[in-house]
Amino acid sequence: MPVPASKRDPDPIQEMRISHGTMAASVLTFGAAIRDLIVPLRRGTRRVVLGFDDPESYRGNPANLGVVVGRCANRIADGRFVLDGREYRLPMNEKGRTHLHGGSPGFGHRSWRLIESGTAHVLLALDSRNGEQGYPGEVEATCRYSLEAPATLRVELRARTTAPSPVNLAQHSYFTLVETGDIRAHVLTLDADHYTPTDDRLIPTGTIAPVAGTPYDFRAARAIGASGHRYDINMVLRGAAGVLRHAARVEAPARDLTMELWTTEPGLQLYDSANLAPGARGIGGQRHFPHAGLCLEPQRFPDSVNHPNFPPVVLRPGEEYRQFTEYRFSVPE
Repeated sequence: MPVPASKRDPDPIQEMRISHGTMAASVLTFGAAIRDLIVPLRRGTRRVVLGFDDPESYRGNPANLGVVVGRCANRIADGRFVLDGREYRLPMNEKGRTHLHGGSPGFGHRSWRLIESGTAHVLLALDSRNGEQGYPGEVEATCRYSLEAPATLRVELRARTTAPSPVNLAQHSYFTLVETGDIRAHVLTLDADHYTPTDDRLIPTGTIAPVAGTPYDFRAARAIGASGHRYDINMVLRGAAGVLRHAARVEAPARDLTMELWTTEPGLQLYDSANLAPGARGIGGQRHFPHAGLCLEPQRFPDSVNHPNFPPVVLRPGEEYRQFTEYRFSVPE
């Protein structure tokens, strides 16, 4: 959903370019967005994220292209939750039925402060006031991007609060390992034996179901579009949350580039960008259209604040929210 002009952040957008060897990235203060990411091939380099040609386009950005979403990523049913006996109401900014990605504007449509910028890293911070978009407590969030050997983008997200509040941040880049074409021929493997089924609003029912026999079974490598299914679903990752572990592997159709995702998060939102609007002016002449990019969003589960059986999402004073995620690129032998 586009952000109304009256609510748009007026601060100028700063762009930081970082590099490590032949790997390079462009990061914006607006939305803590990754505008560009270039990785090495056996010969040359390749752009592997969707980005806008004009940085000002991120002020609208209904698809949350490349940004960090929050205060609470993904969906909250009916824009409501009860915390410590008190009910909170949030704006229902998705079709008037659900609260999505922290509201309008959420963290992905706010200016972050540049704290530090080096050759290969950027540190940004954002202050969210008490009551913003209906959430309790003042929250300070930080995002650190770093490029590391060998060909790795590392994302570190942290947050603290002055009062109990749901906090769930997610990096929302659209990845593509090809120069042209869509991502349905990309070959995907997920370390997920279960997923969280949803209703027609994409709100989890509360069930944690096995992937066996469903279109969500990517335990063995297969093309994303092989089943003809459209994906916008939370996958339940194997292993202990809080520990950096392998979660996903994506291979280009020509097998000339691979991306592996490692994360500390319990869930991974799989979105095939079926609803990505065509026509946007992409960076470097890039085309945007449905299925042009693949979102793999490490996160706590959607609507966790309303499901006691899901991993906890409430951050309390004195605690620190932490997420570490790595996108590791390689050229197959």
